[in-house]
Amino acid sequence: MKRALAVVAATVLVAAGCSSAVNEPDAGSDLLVDTTTGTLQGVDVGATHQFLGVRYALAPTGDRRWTLPEPFPDTDDVLDATRAGSPCPQTGETAQSVSSTDEDCLFLNVTVPARASDEPRPVMVWWHGGGFTSGAGSQYDAQRLADQGDVIVVTANYRLGMLGYLGLPGLAGSGNFGLADQLAALRWANDNAEAFGGDPDAVTLFGESAGGTSTCAALTSPAAEGLIDRAAFSSGSCRLAWPPGTLFPGLPASSSLIALSDSETQGAAAAATLGCTAPEPLACLRAQPVDALLGQAVLFGNPLAYGTALLPRDPARAVEDGDWLKVPVLSGGNRDEHRSFIGGLLLTDPTAVTADNYGSLVQASFPADAAAVTAQYPLTAYDSAPVAWATLVTDVAWACTTAHGARDLAADGTPVYSYEFADRSAHDVSGVASSGIPQGAAHATDLPYLFDLGGEDLLTGPGQHELGSDMVAAWASFARTGTPGPIENVDWPVTTGTDTPVMQFDNPITGSGVHLVDHRTEHHCNLWDTVNPG
Repeated sequence: MKRALAVVAATVLVAAGCSSAVNEPDAGSDLLVDTTTGTLQGVDVGATHQFLGVRYALAPTGDRRWTLPEPFPDTDDVLDATRAGSPCPQTGETAQSVSSTDEDCLFLNVTVPARASDEPRPVMVWWHGGGFTSGAGSQYDAQRLADQGDVIVVTANYRLGMLGYLGLPGLAGSGNFGLADQLAALRWANDNAEAFGGDPDAVTLFGESAGGTSTCAALTSPAAEGLIDRAAFSSGSCRLAWPPGTLFPGLPASSSLIALSDSETQGAAAAATLGCTAPEPLACLRAQPVDALLGQAVLFGNPLAYGTALLPRDPARAVEDGDWLKVPVLSGGNRDEHRSFIGGLLLTDPTAVTADNYGSLVQASFPADAAAVTAQYPLTAYDSAPVAWATLVTDVAWACTTAHGARDLAADGTPVYSYEFADRSAHDVSGVASSGIPQGAAHATDLPYLFDLGGEDLLTGPGQHELGSDMVAAWASFARTGTPGPIENVDWPVTTGTDTPVMQFDNPITGSGVHLVDHRTEHHCNLWDTVNPG
């Protein structure tokens, strides 16, 4: 999930807003909701009420740059919540990002079914992906999920890149400012659930990619106690890790979760590049323009620090030891996860993965086991070398690590449900199919089945809406009861400490529908259990 090639999702943002005061509120309307940060005037959108651009924390500008988020104070004003707030600063270089330099960006959005309900509704809080360097909550239009699922959906912005994950010795909050923002938004959702007709005891935290890894990490944070009743993560878990050369050729081994000491070393290097060194690097950095900080984004694609107040332990080890919140979990990923990354790579360098260098790529990443890996993934079994390499990396870095993480979570009997998205007719959300590698069910292609990205319904092919309805029903059932329930009369067994039954969500017309699969065999996890990366 590195910067320009870390292709994740969506394209268009809703116009920016700022929760300004409303002169003439519509008294008595369902669109007027009193919250802990003021009375919000929302807007009708389809079959939902939406409350957009809601401030949940003070703007992290000036001297508050690189400080932990402070709650936005209550006010007697009626606030305009009809327009989304600015996305957090990002370069606009990837498919899911936009150009923004506005640090006043700590906004969230609430989508509520317009129809009345006799019972409090579950609340689902979404943390977006984007490689920790791009994206915004407002890209994810939750009308369909809220209306069909009969749930309340909250989507949130959080600080990104160097602004969100800078680590420096002695800096309070080092490496975790983005996570602290996410938790502040989650706390706001808990505090205000009842105001929107929601159940504060049925709050599901869910996220994808960077947001999914953050969700799993949050399960090990003392600051999240009492805020999460269920958790769902897609294409992101506490165990995701890329052996050397697999995220992109030539890169060292990496993980989204790093030790605080590594975060501080990385932060000091970025500061030095900007001419900010001892004795006052922080003051120097706070004087830097946003554009200069965005130029350091490449260093902050895998940045979430542990060994901190928010994440005292490496989340993977904490989960393995049973040191986490023990709530029901829905965990999964995509069948062709890494194809989006290889597609993005080929658009910049068409010679990066070829039949001529395929063997050397395998050798560089798995020197002790190259023969066994090549035998399992021979070029002759695939349409091209990029497809072969993407399949191999999907299996070792995404599918098998996610399944392993699910077993860790389930080891003590906590209900964990594993799934895989597999619709190979899915929309090319990352815009990289022109590279020549078919995207299939690549990273982020599952997102349009839960959300209208940028307000656009991307489910235009046969069977896609039907599959989307199945996924919405499963996610909403999980938010309501802690179980995704049977799908099309197929029981969904829980994951255990030794077994990972996986429900595969495939297209009912162009694919094989929704059914249980032998995920471990399909992704050759027996092999990857024995391989030692270089």
